[in-house]
Amino acid sequence: MSSADDARVELMRELKAASQLQHAWIMQAWQDDPGLHPAAAMLLSDLAKHGEARPSELAKRRFVDLSVVSRQISQLSAAGMVDRRPAPEDGRASIISISERGRAELGRRRAGYLEFMERALGGWDDEKVLELTTRLAEMNADVRAALSVRTCDV
Repeated sequence: MSSADDARVELMRELKAASQLQHAWIMQAWQDDPGLHPAAAMLLSDLAKHGEARPSELAKRRFVDLSVVSRQISQLSAAGMVDRRPAPEDGRASIISISERGRAELGRRRAGYLEFMERALGGWDDEKVLELTTRLAEMNADVRAALSVRTCDV
């Protein structure tokens, strides 16, 4: 194996560790403040970032089955955190958007997340955070594209 191969394998190990650490923090935060399931909160965050969408678009973007997104939408709807309206071109389909109550909940959660990130990365300067964020976004775009090519070919 070449040193470039070793570096790619190590990158995947570090990404897995980062994912596990993020999951651990999310579960810890949920234990401290039970209520909305973390996966539903992530869907809410997706809606806030990308705007209204059909459930099928949300499932595709999040790489999960439509039934998973449907359950999350039901939970969010029951809590008043999303709004539904019929799709203009097909009244049987729904368009989901974040409600004002959902935005308020995200704001509350964001404050807790920022507090945690300050504890974890408080010694990092803004440039270091931005550089890592940019690199990860580039990598995620390339990995997403590779996955899309693979799933379209099958």
